[in-house]
Amino acid sequence: MMIARILSIFIGYLFGLFTTGYFYAKHMHVDIRSMGSGNIGTTNTFRTLGKKAGVIVFLGDGFKGVFAVLLVWLLFHNQYVGGIKILEAYAGLGAVFGHNFPIHLKLKGGKGIATTAGMMLAFCPWAVPVCLVLFTLSIFVKKYVSVGSLLVCLGFFVQTVLFGNSGVLGAPQWALTEIYIVVGLVCLLGVIRHQSNIKRLLSGTENKVFVQEEQRKS
Repeated sequence: MMIARILSIFIGYLFGLFTTGYFYAKHMHVDIRSMGSGNIGTTNTFRTLGKKAGVIVFLGDGFKGVFAVLLVWLLFHNQYVGGIKILEAYAGLGAVFGHNFPIHLKLKGGKGIATTAGMMLAFCPWAVPVCLVLFTLSIFVKKYVSVGSLLVCLGFFVQTVLFGNSGVLGAPQWALTEIYIVVGLVCLLGVIRHQSNIKRLLSGTENKVFVQEEQRKS
């Protein structure tokens, strides 16, 4: 099953290389890397290119996480019945890694939250409602996208453990530890990519959602 693990990561990485924000901005004849924060992800796209662009990028980055997991399931679920959830997790990890460190952008990608959400939807859909609530509350109560993103990572990992231990995830007992480690790595990547946001949150200088709209109204 080791080869299947490697193939799953590779498949995920290839999906992750479709950096929606970069390609969409290029289609608009701009370089998203030279705009706003310079990040190719959803938040910077929303802030610099508008809501339509932000939604398109979010869906594109999310669905590559979904498709990576589903393709690995289609390829291996008959051959590795008991270990398929492990391979799905590796596919999600590969997709997030590809998004965060795309080789065609000199390893300078996004933060992987939308792709993580897509992985979650395909790998552990029962975790989506709680994470969606956490993210939405953080946006409308705290007005920080970064806080919502960090809560999504935490919520995904905790619920994976809960659903794994309860049997809802559908993985055998022997596979759970490896699944938790891989999902933990996915979520840890999200936290690591938000290091600068965490520093700004602690110093009180983090950008808030809707701040530009509020300034225009005033």
